[in-house]
Amino acid sequence: MSKHLFGIVITPQGIAANNRGETEGNITTLQKLLWKNEVYTTVSAEAIRFAIRWNWQLKNGEKSVNRVWVDEESHHKWNDADFKQWSEFMDDDILGFMNAKAAKEEGNEAEDNSGKDGKGKKKEKIRGTCDKRRARLEVTRAISMTPFAGDITFNAASVGATPSASSTGGKDPVPYGTEIHATRYQYGFAMTPEELFEKKRALNVIDAISTLSRVAGNQARFLFDFSPESIIFRWTDDFSPRMLYGFDIKDNNITIPEIAKKVSAGDIDAKELVIGGAIADTEEVKDLKNKGAKVFGGIKEASTEISKIVKSDLGIK
Repeated sequence: MSKHLFGIVITPQGIAANNRGETEGNITTLQKLLWKNEVYTTVSAEAIRFAIRWNWQLKNGEKSVNRVWVDEESHHKWNDADFKQWSEFMDDDILGFMNAKAAKEEGNEAEDNSGKDGKGKKKEKIRGTCDKRRARLEVTRAISMTPFAGDITFNAASVGATPSASSTGGKDPVPYGTEIHATRYQYGFAMTPEELFEKKRALNVIDAISTLSRVAGNQARFLFDFSPESIIFRWTDDFSPRMLYGFDIKDNNITIPEIAKKVSAGDIDAKELVIGGAIADTEEVKDLKNKGAKVFGGIKEASTEISKIVKSDLGIK
């Protein structure tokens, strides 16, 4: 039976802003959704995946990934745009791809009257092609831990700083506003390492998530630390994560009540859990440790431990 790796992450407290390059009037907005009957801010799974791929590019070099981000020019370049050697690149193997191509010529079932008998014949229908691979690493949207209160800062670009945005060609300052949210974010992920072309690439996933940065808002106006403040891994035969969005806040403290309940109910075996970070000092986690969970005060210690377990169970050298 295949082993599955699930995990949830909660970031440190920070101030999120400029989460996307869209505006309403002159207000740079955050993405939002209705969550628990209130408005929360959110960061897309695509932004998290982008940061994971960039992490691999920076740590392992441009030849390790197919889609290479050229930061100075703000665009991507490809090592293999046709995905003929997709198995050589960790991003294609782990994050998947889709390469859809239209038919080279239009084709339909209309009659072709070029036949000698004059009755014509039907053309063969010509279709496009699609080379694709489903992502082996699945990532949820990140959701803020607190509702959005609607905070906005108002600013002004200095004279001459942005002439294209000025009605006077840069002779006057340009006012603008930015939605900001002081909060933490949580998100989850899932992966079955044995579905990868190279199982050892699961270790690259663990490392990237444990050291993630530059998620969304990658302009220079703000910095939000998206590395985990606390992280919970689950290594299991179970097909279901059963713990996505498992973090909660009570009296300004991070808690995991639903996970604790599921362990008590037997839906999650505490021995499957590896927990690291600030949450290690909470009573809930101390109780899970007594039930068999592996608990560490640091993120790096926890990621090292789960990597050892994955390597041992899958025979990775």
